Amino acid sequence: MENKRPDHKLLYYLSKWTKINECDEHTILSSFDTLTIKKKKDILVVGEVCNHIYFIIKGCMRSYYADEKGIEHIFQIRMDNNWISDLESFFSKKPSNYYIEALEETTLLRISYDRLEKLYVEVPALERYFRILFQKAYLNSLKRLNATMWEPATERYADMLKENPEMFQRVPLVYIASYLGITPESLSRIRRQK
Repeated sequence: MENKRPDHKLLYYLSKWTKINECDEHTILSSFDTLTIKKKKDILVVGEVCNHIYFIIKGCMRSYYADEKGIEHIFQIRMDNNWISDLESFFSKKPSNYYIEALEETTLLRISYDRLEKLYVEVPALERYFRILFQKAYLNSLKRLNATMWEPATERYADMLKENPEMFQRVPLVYIASYLGITPESLSRIRRQK
């Protein structure tokens, strides 16, 4: 029988990388708070410390900063069953340079730094999962930086379309262009050529 809990996807993703039992499941789920964010609302603003990491049950979020000219630069776009946070602020306890905003009404699970540390003790197998998660986040950031520096925009667009076709149905193209590091006009030109 399928699990009807809205948070079952979290348990599914955790169990892909580590072994957890029913008792662990209860401990894990009780460690997270559930919240729903309306479209266009922020869960983090520049200058605040990022006190949580978030698992998106359903919805779409972006993290971005605005430069001195007010131009927005998108760092992350995340949809259902993905994590989002400002890990630098989360681990360093320093103010964030990013906003995190809901692009759709979004339901999230969140956990604080202190609660996550306690959870590592209560369910030691989770340390492995989060180590892998944080390593992947670091590698993805490096990959994205390298792609922005070395790959043509057409390749970055093709990779994104292949990896996240749904994103083009749910995220405004102006945000996708920013994420790819190109202008909306360049993105329109690339899309016309395909």
